[in-house]
Amino acid sequence: MSRRALATALLAVLLGCAAAPPSPSPVLDARRSSFDFMGPDVQAMQRDDNANPAMLWVQDGQALWRKAEGPQSRSCASCHGEAATSMAGVAARYPAWDATSASAVNLGMRINLCRQRHQQLPAWGAEHAQLLGLETYVAMQSRGLPMAPDADPRLAPLRERGAQLFAQRLGQLDLSCAQCHDQLAGGKLAGSTIPQGHATGYPVYRLEWQGLGSLQRRLRGCLTGVRAEPFAANSPDMVALELHLAARAMGMAVETPAVRP
Repeated sequence: MSRRALATALLAVLLGCAAAPPSPSPVLDARRSSFDFMGPDVQAMQRDDNANPAMLWVQDGQALWRKAEGPQSRSCASCHGEAATSMAGVAARYPAWDATSASAVNLGMRINLCRQRHQQLPAWGAEHAQLLGLETYVAMQSRGLPMAPDADPRLAPLRERGAQLFAQRLGQLDLSCAQCHDQLAGGKLAGSTIPQGHATGYPVYRLEWQGLGSLQRRLRGCLTGVRAEPFAANSPDMVALELHLAARAMGMAVETPAVRP
């Protein structure tokens, strides 16, 4: 389905539901992973590491974790040792506050900062295959652990900004994230179930993409779908949305590497 057709279908769903009172926002005991809204074949693909296509990126990430690079021939393992031990629970806390840059960073940004500061290597660009591989490998070490967003008070203003953006109508279709993923969650859009939109499995392998992608890629797709100008990669507004989504999913299990339709 084209983006234009998707946006038109979504508008029709919203107009059709306009007369009904909105459903309440998801609460702790009512939250459901997007995994629960998928068909059994896709669920089976995520459950089985031998069938999960994202594991190809995980393998690349594992190799990159151990690869010594830069003027001092350092690898991630040189500082952090075995990822299974040192990275357990790390992805569940991101985005987090970076004291050196005095800003919020997501996990991919943190990896690039380490690459620049400690390996003296250039940062990878957004959606770079190697960045996605290493990020997915690191995030997988938190699989099954609860989402535990960074509680640093310096993140509060940006997290609040993310909540505002989630509820704000955007684009030519004048729609918000909350209208779909809170008010219409569980309904149908072009034959597909609308999920609650919890960011518990990123980076994810999407069948639609035939590849792996970050949470920011998914957010850009949503913004384009409502005919809004997407936020720039790693911009404050993009990270703010990620912060809000992390808080919204607090306590839910990390699923990385997830598979989605």
